[in-house]
Amino acid sequence: MTPSTNALAPPSPPSTPRLRIEPTRSTRTLLDGGWWPRSTDPLAELPGLVLAIDLLHGPIVRLLFNTEIWDGNPRRLTVGGRVLRLGYFTSQPASLLTAICLNEDRVDLLVVPPDTPVDLAEAAMARAATARNMVHTPQLLIQLRLEQPPAASASSSRPDVVPVAGTELP
Repeated sequence: MTPSTNALAPPSPPSTPRLRIEPTRSTRTLLDGGWWPRSTDPLAELPGLVLAIDLLHGPIVRLLFNTEIWDGNPRRLTVGGRVLRLGYFTSQPASLLTAICLNEDRVDLLVVPPDTPVDLAEAAMARAATARNMVHTPQLLIQLRLEQPPAASASSSRPDVVPVAGTELP
């Protein structure tokens, strides 16, 4: 008999994440990209993100988050037939998600709040995925809000899904 892992499985197939990843994998950047989840439900949001990062950096084995922004804090999640460990920490900035891959690669992503206007979210993800970006996650959204004129913060009619640079999910 296989021991229980107490891992939760997502209730539906993974959605395509709204994600931008720095394509050169520069080691001189603060962030590897930006992710704009549609909700704060980890079971709905994480599977698609995990599969997208798997394609670029190898299989993820652990995800690290801030404790307070997610609905529920499951400790394990089943994605693609494997169990990932999820860690929630008060010391982790709310706007940062860290993925640890099987090959010990680390992926740091800006987490854009789900209710962020489209133009601001896209600008934040693009800035976070720029190798020359040197702005930390908590300040990145604040800085962009200050840079945008008031009319730019209204929602635009641009598509809801932002493709992962260099890859597409099936």
